[in-house]
Amino acid sequence: MSGWIVQRWLKLDQNQRFLLLTAPVTLFLILFFVVPLIAILVVSFWRTESYQLIVDWNIDNYIDVLTEPSYRVFLLRSIVTALIVSVTCVALAWPIAYFVIRYGGRYKLLLVLGLAVPFLTGIVLRVIALQGVLGPIGLLNLGLMKIGIEPIQALMYTKTATAVGLIYLYLPFVTTAIYLSLLNFNFRLLDAAKVFGAGNFRAFWEITWPLNWVGTVIGFALTFVPSLASAVTPRFLGGANGTLFGLAMGSQFSATGTWSLGAAMGVVLFFVSGITLFTISRIVNLKRSGFTGVGSRD
Repeated sequence: MSGWIVQRWLKLDQNQRFLLLTAPVTLFLILFFVVPLIAILVVSFWRTESYQLIVDWNIDNYIDVLTEPSYRVFLLRSIVTALIVSVTCVALAWPIAYFVIRYGGRYKLLLVLGLAVPFLTGIVLRVIALQGVLGPIGLLNLGLMKIGIEPIQALMYTKTATAVGLIYLYLPFVTTAIYLSLLNFNFRLLDAAKVFGAGNFRAFWEITWPLNWVGTVIGFALTFVPSLASAVTPRFLGGANGTLFGLAMGSQFSATGTWSLGAAMGVVLFFVSGITLFTISRIVNLKRSGFTGVGSRD
């Protein structure tokens, strides 16, 4: 039986082998990604009454999302928060990844695996742990009181607390993306640049940074999209004044039971994410930045 399979495989051309290998993944994505998105899109044009979906095609849900002041505030706040969190994560991840790849030596793999330690617990437990750090009687305020400083009440249940929580959650993703990008970077280019008189900052800005845009963009996307739709973090850290669009959307599927409105909010969120990522892809020309998909290790 195995011999017959091997013979049939050898008779296939390259395109047929590619289609055969990618068929299971394609089918999986269609069933569990494309079909649910289509279902959400369809439901967004219906209406909900008494927790029941009613097939009544209209655009009232989208009108409510785009005209209701509170939803506009939540959406704008989510976009600004996601941008701040993403940019901050990139700024923090670069020196971490650069240090590991340059000076980690034989401990590089161990240091990278250390980034995965927080994922040994669930997201809810990690966010609640932050409450024990930022809360009115958390570790930070207890430390301040020890040295005679009044506790900072504004650390918890604010937009700042939400941003700190999101940075804490997604920094490992960005660091890993940039680290993997730097793995294929030839650091001898920096030595050559310094020979010709370039300083450390100029060598980084004109060589290392543009040749590793791909890792930066991937890390940014891995942070921006989930931060934009975040519901757990603002619920536990943001409080009433830190509600984000994702939390408001989630409530439509639970407390209020207005599923069609929640579906419309999800579609709007999807388009905002798509437009942002498309804009980034147009701004960043990977070929122009030097990314070819092939690199040499130092």
